[in-house]
Amino acid sequence: MQNVAVGWQLYSLTGSALDLGLVGLAQFVPTAVLTLVVGQVADRYDRRRVVVVCHVAEAGATAALALGSLGGWLGRDGILAIVVMLGAARAFDNPARSALVPRLVGLTLLPRAIASMTSAGQSARIVGPALGGALYGLGPVTVYGTVAGLYLVSAALIGLVADGRPAPPREELTAASLFSGVAFILRRRLLLGLMSLDLFAVLLGGATALLPIYARDILGTGPGGLGLLRAAPAVGALAMSLLLARRPVERNAGPVLFGSILVFGLATIVFGLATNLSLSLAALTVLGASDLLSMIIRQSLVQIRTPDAMRGRVGAVHSLFTGTSNQLGDFESGLLAELFGAVSAVLIGGVGTIVVVGVWIYRFPELRRFNLA
Repeated sequence: MQNVAVGWQLYSLTGSALDLGLVGLAQFVPTAVLTLVVGQVADRYDRRRVVVVCHVAEAGATAALALGSLGGWLGRDGILAIVVMLGAARAFDNPARSALVPRLVGLTLLPRAIASMTSAGQSARIVGPALGGALYGLGPVTVYGTVAGLYLVSAALIGLVADGRPAPPREELTAASLFSGVAFILRRRLLLGLMSLDLFAVLLGGATALLPIYARDILGTGPGGLGLLRAAPAVGALAMSLLLARRPVERNAGPVLFGSILVFGLATIVFGLATNLSLSLAALTVLGASDLLSMIIRQSLVQIRTPDAMRGRVGAVHSLFTGTSNQLGDFESGLLAELFGAVSAVLIGGVGTIVVVGVWIYRFPELRRFNLA
């Protein structure tokens, strides 16, 4: 809901594709700056409390968007500044939340647990954009106020999660421990190849940042149509997550990973060329399903191959890679759209994703052979 409101409000204010890209950049910068700090926080403090504090902070930032819209003083710079605050909260939230999951289930059940959690999240991503587009008809204040309330509900629910395992002992904070997450990944070529593949493939395939342009200028629809476009990837992701919750990928995970990213690139190209809403929704649905498949394989492998005492720091570096590919990918798409047009930007990203898959198949043979079982 928040993404729909921010994207539509900002594009209505400025009409700039570059500004849509700046939303992604504003979320990425805090992740990049805070990577080493957030990993330490996730490994040294109660992960549940970290997540709760982050969601309360997100509620406050979203309430500021509502107040600014209500008072009429919220402009381009104000929106981007608040998005930076949201990005900072999420920078702490993501590693702590992902590192908490293996403490609640056994490693043998982890792929199914991640798929089950993802199906719940994707259900929200289906309802959220459509509801956000509908509520935006009542004004951005309605959307932001609802989102702020839901952040507080989320904080309360996370606080009720029972983690009975004792917290790991806090090691001394040194320069070596500060960079230990980076060092851990660099020593494991499989993890390095996995994260860098996601970084470059999704970085180039950030078509969703341009959905407000496609909705208004290419497909001729309004906020409701934008909500449907936002929800379409989540529909595909939900279907895939439900399938993986019952039949997780265990054998031949490497080929499945490469195949899913290849399909992601092809779906991006189809979306870029589409000129009607039905075909656009179908392409985005396939895009979401393939992206979810690769994401669950990546997350499962990273959690399985990382000891619990290191999961916060490794998760922080992983969040940097995924944040770079997602938020910085949005900026890359906005910049290319400003220079070459939205359609050309999406096509460049789709073709680039396919090229990256070919290069990584050759450069990281380990990725062709790994399993999750």
